[in-house]
Amino acid sequence: MLNDLASRPIIGISIGDGAGIGPEIVLKSVSDVAIREICEPLIIGDLEFLRKTAKDLDLPIRLVSHEGDSTDAIRVYDLANLSRSITLAEESNECGRAAGQYIEKAVELWELGEIDAIATAPINKRSLALGGYDHPGHTEFLAALTETKEFRMSFFADNLRVVLISTHISLREAIDRVKHDALVDVIDFTSRTLSDLLGRKVRIAVAGLNPHASEGGMFGSEEADEMAPAIAYCRTRRLIDVNGPFSPDTIFIRGYRGEFDAVIACYHDQATIAVKSLAFGSAVNVTLGLPLIRTSVDHGTAFDIAGKGIADPASMSSAIRLAADLCETSRSKAAKP
Repeated sequence: MLNDLASRPIIGISIGDGAGIGPEIVLKSVSDVAIREICEPLIIGDLEFLRKTAKDLDLPIRLVSHEGDSTDAIRVYDLANLSRSITLAEESNECGRAAGQYIEKAVELWELGEIDAIATAPINKRSLALGGYDHPGHTEFLAALTETKEFRMSFFADNLRVVLISTHISLREAIDRVKHDALVDVIDFTSRTLSDLLGRKVRIAVAGLNPHASEGGMFGSEEADEMAPAIAYCRTRRLIDVNGPFSPDTIFIRGYRGEFDAVIACYHDQATIAVKSLAFGSAVNVTLGLPLIRTSVDHGTAFDIAGKGIADPASMSSAIRLAADLCETSRSKAAKP
């Protein structure tokens, strides 16, 4: 449930793994007046730990409990689940358990209508497992909490939006998954979810699997045997605005320039190399298919710089801004007669 249309959207911001850079980039982001002009941030974390972090960073912000007076202050939903003795830059069951609890609380607050969207700081997958959670990452965790069966990882980098056929699997297995029916599913899913999210019918491009999209069969057969028929089926039978397969070494820059609303990538690194080369530090991870808006950073916990005060908050800020923008798009659609 969204707030009154005249108000700023409330974005729940989980701080991720306390031993990483999550708390730092969250605090740096919400200390930016421009962020607070477009949304009301509600940090989900440990209040005293965040106060200490803000003091160490010399940030001019006041943090208060979510039940306290938020005038000229940032509200924190305090789970009080981090001890003062945690060691930065180390995997631990304490930080993993706390990170999992932040995610659970964020979904609970959304279900209660207390927040409009979620923006997440990075978690450490090993710590999450040590903390007792059997999820490989945020995407699968959030899908389980919301009982979502169909979902996809995507990345937004300005005009470039990339949706993945597969994510964290071996390259050999990823290649084997580039099949007609699987591609039809992801094209259809991308058309439905992105059109709904952006409030317009989207134009989709599909990146080829092989160099130069196989150059007419010279470098592989997947494009001719699996991909082209799937694209033609979606275009003629599902009436989806989709084209390809295009040479993967140029299609992402075409998407970035606005020629397409989305590019479907055949495997994880095909997507992320393009996104991070074009917009590292400002790209945003978006989970498509969830009943809620969820954005995240395009990087990990960066244990190597945790506690040094040098972490760049650009991606976290972009994630919060995008969450707020998508909330406004959703509100505009809801307000139409």
